Amino acid sequence: MKKYLNKREEIIMKILWKLDRAFLKEIIAEYPEPKPPTTTIASMVKKLEDRGFVTHKVFGKTNQYLPVLKEEEYTQSEIKNLVQNYFSGSFEELVSFFYKKEDANIEELNKIYKQIRSKDK
Repeated sequence: MKKYLNKREEIIMKILWKLDRAFLKEIIAEYPEPKPPTTTIASMVKKLEDRGFVTHKVFGKTNQYLPVLKEEEYTQSEIKNLVQNYFSGSFEELVSFFYKKEDANIEELNKIYKQIRSKDK
């Protein structure tokens, strides 16, 4: 399954991840302003379902939508693509970039280092 989402699809998926499951009216209520038309949101949800990102349960004449794609899985894929496309596949280059550009302090880097070390054990 291709995990790429455009910005509007990503908004819908974030709503579903937050709510865990939602009817269309709940997705629309959570969608930030300016909201696209209801039919547009319904079409985007249907497209996400067709692509395997979302499934639904039927309640009478209404569908309740559930995410199939896990948020962690999507985030991991996006970060991997970011590192591959902009940092030559090097996590070191990514960290170095943010250290230089975002004025990360040594305490933050030490926290990251400790997290990495604890996973190695």
